[in-house]
Amino acid sequence: MTTDIGAFDPISALRSAQMTSLTLAATSGVDRSRVVQAMAQALCRRQNEILEANTLDLEISREMAISELLLEWLKLTPERLQNVVQILNRLSELPDPIGRVMPANFQTDRAQTYSQLMPLGVIALIYEGFPELSAIAAGLCIKSANCLILKGGNEATHSNIAIAETLQQALEDEGFPIESVQLLPAEATPIRDLIIQDRYLNLVIPYGRPSLVQQVVRQATAPVLRSAMGNCYLYWSPSGNLDMARSMIVDSHETEPDPVNAIEKVLIHRQQNPASLVMLWDSLREKGFQIRGDIALAAEFPGVRVVEDSEWSQAYLDRIVSFRVVDGLTSAIEWINHYSSGHADCLVSESYQEARQFAIGVNSASTYINASPRFYRNPKRGDAIFLGMSNQKGHRRGLIGLETLTTVKHIVQGNG
Repeated sequence: MTTDIGAFDPISALRSAQMTSLTLAATSGVDRSRVVQAMAQALCRRQNEILEANTLDLEISREMAISELLLEWLKLTPERLQNVVQILNRLSELPDPIGRVMPANFQTDRAQTYSQLMPLGVIALIYEGFPELSAIAAGLCIKSANCLILKGGNEATHSNIAIAETLQQALEDEGFPIESVQLLPAEATPIRDLIIQDRYLNLVIPYGRPSLVQQVVRQATAPVLRSAMGNCYLYWSPSGNLDMARSMIVDSHETEPDPVNAIEKVLIHRQQNPASLVMLWDSLREKGFQIRGDIALAAEFPGVRVVEDSEWSQAYLDRIVSFRVVDGLTSAIEWINHYSSGHADCLVSESYQEARQFAIGVNSASTYINASPRFYRNPKRGDAIFLGMSNQKGHRRGLIGLETLTTVKHIVQGNG
């Protein structure tokens, strides 16, 4: 099958998606799981065609002098595609989130009240690079009975079309409407034209560099689930283990290709042992990290580059770690709450009291105490698949998974 993905405009695509979402909501969990599995099989069959399309995108992007960061995000490999296949296969085996009954948090007189998870309806993913992310998002949306509108970047046009056609073929083969997953043409569809359609869109998820996320947040009238990447903080307490601090920093950067929970800033106590600090820096440099520091550290250690004030609130999205001296845990918490991206922040400490104060005081979606914050889309433990991380308070916070793409309906049933 060949789909003319570039032949529709945002309004017609959203209108058809809204109508299709009613059909999807009535499907069984078994049928939706079967479709997700069919998507995985289709990606396997068309792997070579997808990789060829990606090679074309890479060649064009290099000629256009696209940044190395975006090129890395854009580059597909057989391993990255197979990882997506594994994710979709596992997703197909997870319990159906739709229709799950939960106790209500209120009761009315002479009536039974309960809550039930329901699909949101129509979800838009706006992303740059990461062509495989569309397949993961499609799997999550179909599994949760939602329609998906995809809006990728110009740099991944051919890859995105190849993957979208593959997903639509799987939908058609299984008797599901191809309007369940639609790709808008990259160049012909300004982002703003899509995200102001709050009549049809139930949720917008921007994924990419902070500038893209902020653009969507500023312009959208539809609800937005803001994703976050990088600029995670670590407070290294004087009681904290050096090897643990090093391990957490290095491991947090190992997620490929997007280091979602990468520790990029480290706060240290004034009483931290200078020899331990130098040992940590040397170890990180051996792993390919650049080290930066505040004015005090740069003055004490001449080889350390001074951090600009604006950097404390910015994500590097690179193997760069900046260090800052603070007066103690309270100061560290205040600094983190002001400058961190707010989705994953960490503590290395042997003190139970410090651990509790950090866990309660830091406003981030997730706090990691003596544990690596490394992000896994397909974690080995638990029944979950994740698209990314959100740092916003509101709709759903933290890991973006199946339940994030649902809403709660309260049902009150009585006898008149």
